[in-house]
Amino acid sequence: MKPRIAIDMDDVLADTVGKFIAIYRRDFDTSALPTVFRENSFHELLEKDVYKRLADYVHEPGFFADIPVMPGAIEVTQALSEKYDLFVTSAAMEFRNSLSEKYDWLDQHFPHIHWKNRVFCGDKSILRADIMIDDMPYNLVSFQGKGLLFDAPHNRDNTIFQRVLSWNEVAKELL
Repeated sequence: MKPRIAIDMDDVLADTVGKFIAIYRRDFDTSALPTVFRENSFHELLEKDVYKRLADYVHEPGFFADIPVMPGAIEVTQALSEKYDLFVTSAAMEFRNSLSEKYDWLDQHFPHIHWKNRVFCGDKSILRADIMIDDMPYNLVSFQGKGLLFDAPHNRDNTIFQRVLSWNEVAKELL
């Protein structure tokens, strides 16, 4: 039996920050530099009402359907699947449209991760695996295995968990 890895979707497999950057530049400020939003979180940079309007996009049909894939995620997960059992674990229940859109997105970009290895839930504390890769520290707090915090602007202040900056770093750590 191979060791198990639980892998989050948003801001781990899927570049959700990149999607928000594109929406912000399209609908609010075409001159905004994308790198600014990679260095600081949206709630730090934007006025409260603009941040709320941007956050509301996750409730619109289609939001989760075309999020870009994180660089290296496909290749590294393919390599990891030789050594580990991979499970995509997403709190997809939070946003009504995300469940079917995330399912289809995984079919398109990660067909090497079988549909039986997709866990759509609300509370990740129920998960049992050897390793979890997630961008949200609160998901790693209750996790019993080794937690890897995937770097994102919204978790930069967290120093509790081992941080991985990219899928190349995940490969160096786990392959």
